[in-house]
Amino acid sequence: MAKSPELEHPTKAFGWAARDPSGVLSPFKFSRRVTGEKDVRFMVLYCGICHSDLHNIKNEWGFSTYPQVPGHEIVGIVTEVGSKVGKFKVGDKVGVGCMVGACHSCDNCANDLENYCPKMILTYGATYYDGTITYGGYSDVMVAEERYIVRFPDNLPLDAGAPLLCAGITVYSPLQHFGFTKPGMHIGVVGLGGLGHVAVKFAKAFGVKVTVISTSPNKKEEAIEHLGADSFLISRDPNQMQAAMGTMDGIIDTVSVIHPLLPLLGLLKSQGKLVMVGAPDRPLELPVFPLLMGRKIVAGSCIGGMKETQEMIDFAGKHNITAEVEVISMDYANTAMERLEKNDVRYRFVIDIGNTLNAA
Repeated sequence: MAKSPELEHPTKAFGWAARDPSGVLSPFKFSRRVTGEKDVRFMVLYCGICHSDLHNIKNEWGFSTYPQVPGHEIVGIVTEVGSKVGKFKVGDKVGVGCMVGACHSCDNCANDLENYCPKMILTYGATYYDGTITYGGYSDVMVAEERYIVRFPDNLPLDAGAPLLCAGITVYSPLQHFGFTKPGMHIGVVGLGGLGHVAVKFAKAFGVKVTVISTSPNKKEEAIEHLGADSFLISRDPNQMQAAMGTMDGIIDTVSVIHPLLPLLGLLKSQGKLVMVGAPDRPLELPVFPLLMGRKIVAGSCIGGMKETQEMIDFAGKHNITAEVEVISMDYANTAMERLEKNDVRYRFVIDIGNTLNAA
């Protein structure tokens, strides 16, 4: 008979978990493994709430397991390292993002693309090497293999830096891979939410011209005055969209609901690239003729490998890039999920685990 989560491993742990697709989070006692020779254990101080946490606790993607402790934007302070750990020591500021394991033998892993490994192990709701279920960062302690630990620069605040472990790498990786970092380029960012606002900051730090494309006219001042975008397009305004046709080298599309792609393809120059990083739960309509007539590309991108994630965090530290966050207490998490469902957050909730997660 399977052991209860509390008895599965030797070290007691405490967090908040969803028990079923209602998605309601409540206190949960479980356990973490002992610190292995290649493991880093850290005390969790903050954990960001990602939109995928909401999808997962409600089983909207159809593969959730329960009980589920969400959270893959996890930061804290190292409390113990294994005997073969060389990069980290007790007291270091660290984080764990969306994954905690992979096969380490395929081409993707060999090329520092663990995120595309067919056997990639998600930080929560997945089966670990030992057959147990992984639990995320809405919890007091985290243990992960050294390869999956990210070092935080001293100047990067942990609360506002936590969302970079998912939102940050999700936009940084395609900006780099698709060559959207050359000064003088014109890049569009669709959607000004958790992903979009960070995309604007990274793109501006690379020195490119940035246009935010949004359905919400009231976000214009925020995009330009606060986040530093160069211009703002209302995607529902045909005159504005017509005037901007053929002006962009690339577009990062962060929207995770059904939306038309044809107007976005029209904004691209010939050989332009539209890169999808949002994950709508139903298929989008893709008109092919506009692709043929401009040799345009529609692509996708999902987080990044561990080497690139560390590069992203170091770049963020150098350029003082953080997410715009609303720090909340653990007992506010269910309300935060309700607000997130209505897009009522600017732009990322972060749970103050260290000060507000009290063992019941």
